[in-house]
Amino acid sequence: MDPQLKQLMKELGDAINESLSDSEQISEVVSRIKEGGYDIFLVLEATIGVSKQGEKSPDKTSLVTTLSTNPEFKINDQDLKFLKSLRIKIDEEKLEKDKPDKDK
Repeated sequence: MDPQLKQLMKELGDAINESLSDSEQISEVVSRIKEGGYDIFLVLEATIGVSKQGEKSPDKTSLVTTLSTNPEFKINDQDLKFLKSLRIKIDEEKLEKDKPDKDK
């Protein structure tokens, strides 16, 4: 893929992620879900078709999938319990160190 197009697609993905993060409506609904006692995470994937203007488009247009370039990894107590049930060991000391400080 053309490096300039690749950069533009990255910028588009970043813009989509930022607009969703800044959405008051999404934030309000997520807050209500949390108030209901649920943990929530949201993963969205966008598939974008791209073709050069003026060129005959082939049957299959170039598709670019954008994902968050730096996704945040979160694990809760329920996740830990499940992993332990599968005998998957997690370095909990590192996990604690990576958690944001709640006092800040």
